[in-house]
Order: sequence, then C-alpha cells, then structure tokens
Amino acid sequence: MFHGGEERAKALAAAIGAEPGARMTCAAGEPTTDAPGPARVAAGAGASEAWSRVRRRLRAELGEDVFTSWFARLELDALADGCARLTVPTRFLKSWIEAHYLDRVLDVYRAEEPAVERIALAVRGTTSRDGPRRMEPAPATRSDAAPRREAPAAAAPAAPSPPQASVGPADGDIAGAPLDPRLTFDSFVVGRSNALAHAAGDRVARHDGHALYNPLYVHAGVGLGKTHLLHAIGHGARAHGKRVIYLTADRFMYGFVSALKAQTSLAFKEKLRGIDLLIIDDVQFIQGRTIQQEFGHTLNALIDAGRQVVIAADRPPGDLESLDERARSRLAGGLVVEVGNLDEDLRHAILGARIAAVHQAHPTFDVAPDVIAWVSRQITTNGRDLEGAVNRLLAHATLTGTAVTLETAETAIRDLVKNREPKRVKIEEIQKLVASRYNVSRSDILSERRTAAVVRPRQIAMYLSKTLTLRSLPEIGRRFGGRDHTTVLHAVRKIEKAIGEDTTLGEEVELLKRMLQE
Repeated sequence: MFHGGEERAKALAAAIGAEPGARMTCAAGEPTTDAPGPARVAAGAGASEAWSRVRRRLRAELGEDVFTSWFARLELDALADGCARLTVPTRFLKSWIEAHYLDRVLDVYRAEEPAVERIALAVRGTTSRDGPRRMEPAPATRSDAAPRREAPAAAAPAAPSPPQASVGPADGDIAGAPLDPRLTFDSFVVGRSNALAHAAGDRVARHDGHALYNPLYVHAGVGLGKTHLLHAIGHGARAHGKRVIYLTADRFMYGFVSALKAQTSLAFKEKLRGIDLLIIDDVQFIQGRTIQQEFGHTLNALIDAGRQVVIAADRPPGDLESLDERARSRLAGGLVVEVGNLDEDLRHAILGARIAAVHQAHPTFDVAPDVIAWVSRQITTNGRDLEGAVNRLLAHATLTGTAVTLETAETAIRDLVKNREPKRVKIEEIQKLVASRYNVSRSDILSERRTAAVVRPRQIAMYLSKTLTLRSLPEIGRRFGGRDHTTVLHAVRKIEKAIGEDTTLGEEVELLKRMLQE
C-alpha cells in the first residue's frame, strides 16, 4: 500500500541537509560542534521590537498558514556583532528553515534592522551563553512548552505512562510522543459542544475488530479539548490491548525525514502498518509535497488494512489548503466531528472540576459557587484560559493567605478578560453573508461572471477577507475560484477607494464587518 517516491524523498532529505547535532555560529555561518561562537548579548528592548516587526512582516508576506507552520516558534535569542541568533524547539524545524527560508528571513531582518548581517539558527537547549552543553532530545510534543491539558497540573499525581511503541528512527520506526496520564476520559468534561466527539472517541477506543468511523477526524479551535480527547482515546485503546502510536504533525515529519537519512524509510512504513491505532494531532502543520504524499500513502494503507486512524486539526478537511487533495478527500470520507465553543454550562463544569482537583493538593483553597459562576461567565474563549484563571486564583489565595472573593477574582483574572480573542472569521462566512446581502449566490461570487451585479459583491467579499482574516492574497485568490493574487489586490484597492468616496458604501461595509464579528 505504501507507494514509491523514494528518489524524491531522498532529494528532500538532501535538501534538509544539516546534521541534527550541529549548531551554527555567527562567526562564519557554518555548522560546528564544539567551537564557541562570538560573544553574545541578550536581545534588548530595541532588538526585541525589531524582531517583533520581522515576525509581523513574515506573517504578512508568507501568509498565516506558512507562518504558523514554520515560524510561530522561531525566537530571537541574542544579537551581537551583526549576527542575530535565532532558536527553534526541534531539529526538524531548524533543518527545514535553513533549507527553505533562511535567506528570506535574513532579507526581511535586514529591511527592519540594517545592522544585521548574518543569521544563525540553533535548537533551543543545544547551547547556552556560558558555552556548549548537552544536546537536548527533540521534544515529542509540538513545542517545548508543557503538554496541553484539560485538567490543571495539580489534578492528580502523574502515574507512570504505559509502555510506548517507539524506537529510534535508525531502527526503522518513529518515536511516538508519550500520552499524558492526566488526559483520560475520566477527566474529560462532557457538554453539548463536545458530546458527539467524546462518544465517537470512546467507541473507537473500546471497539474490537474492524476499525470504526475510519478515519475519525476531530477539528476544533485552540483550547477546546481536541488534544485531551486524542490522549484519552490513546489511553482507552491501550487499556484494551491495542498497539497505539500518538504523533504530532512535526513529529511525523521529523521521523519520516530521519528514516530517509538513515535509509530505513521502508522499515519505517512497515512499522506503522503493524500498529492498531495511529493518532496524529495538528495535521494542518504537515508541509512539503513528498511528506504529504507519504502521509497520504500511510493513511490509505492503514485504512485499507482495517487499522484505526484518528486525526485532529484546527479546521475541517476541506480547509487544509496545504494538504494534497487526495489526502483531504480521504480524511473527509470518515467521520468528521467538530468540537464547538464551550457554552457557559460547560465552562462552569470545567472550572468546578479543575478547582476540585486543585483542592485535593491544596486543602485550604476554596472558591465559593458564586465566584465560580462569575468566572465562567467572564472567561468565554477556551479551556486554557479557564486553567489560567484557576492558577491565578490559587496564586492569590496562597500568596496573600486570604479567601477568594468576587473582588479578588476580578483583580486576578483581569488580563484574561481584557485579552479575549476576537472571533475567528472564515472566508466562507464572508462569501455567504455578502452573497445574501446582495441577492446573489455564493457560486456566482466564485464564478467567472463579470456583470456589475456580481463583480461588486465579489470585490467587497475579497476586501473583507483581506481585512478580517490573516489569509495571504494568494490564499484568498484560491478561495475565490482560483483567482490570481493580483485580482484580489485590485479588488481590495478598488473597495478602499470607493469607501473613501461613498459614505453609504462605507457604512454598509462596516455593517457587514460587525455582523461577521458578532
């Protein structure tokens, strides 16, 4: 079931190139192993501001998807002698950025900070300012932060994890990420927005025999519990004696490329075919044509062999624009379940469960029911903010030695309430609303029709897509019937000019914005 592509994949591995253990110095821009680089200074306020501008320009020029995939975790470590030292959490990200984007980053950096002449990229943990130290292993999760979780850290003592089905890539396998022992079905709080996903995941974990709902595809926004559900499925399946591998998207990519370098890619694929359940989180981050092809072949082989596959992403399969069309079609052919926003009842239940768990470790920590109800009404974004609220309340209670009241709670969570995330507007929503407003169909807006009754709504929809989303011009063009980015730019400029000249049109566009953001 796993098809060729070996020569193209080997070429990809050659392009990625840099040895995982090497680090770069600013002296010559070449990989070294032990030689210390030039004296480094921590990035000051001015350097940090310039780096923030560089990140904003990269996001605008490359588009939100590319930026999130490759640059969201790129950080400025130090700036000295005309060299900017940047760090990433994994060796795979380092190799990929060096092979594909390093010149682009340098050009953007020079535009914002002419004093920067060179860039050095390193894996966080490989060096320190006091000199070289031991190479840290590449993280199993998608960042070097603590694992995402639905329950607070104090919920329960960490129990030993079940044995992991993983060996090194040189042995022809991929190292699966460990399952968090706290993220189980028992700690998963069920409400209206996640009941279907929970039920489907529980059935998959318990089911024996031929795979159910294959693949099970769960999509949700940030902090709504999809990763908790994946870990719970993994724990449940292992409890029933199944062989499980849980992977983040970057771990899948890193493992595949490592197997190519070690010339064990065939054994790598065969190992994947021998498991009972493959779980892949954040599949929207899978990049690169060759890796996408192998992901599609892996998906087909497992499904055709009756092996269960569970996938999670931040959007539906059809919106995975960077993924191969055949892979998107296969993902959409299973059970696709969305985890919706947390309603107030579910937020209240999650908050109560987390406070109860923390109370077990801190018996003096008590939060009155009216305070829990108030906090659950104020924190409306996601489960991570609820966890942050519990941590702030706990810190206040333990550091001040006073009880948690409504007044102290308001002070403790002020930043969480102030920094609520705006609603994420989708291009499809813009197209549907504009079409309805101007009495045309969405298919008209996507078509090649050039009548005045269609052109103006199409241009307004393009303008709103550029204004209200982080999509790049080429991405917006693809979503409007495969148009070129110059067409989108022309539409945006034309509507901007029309709004300045026509007060009525300006008010109408502002109304559409408010309707989309409510």
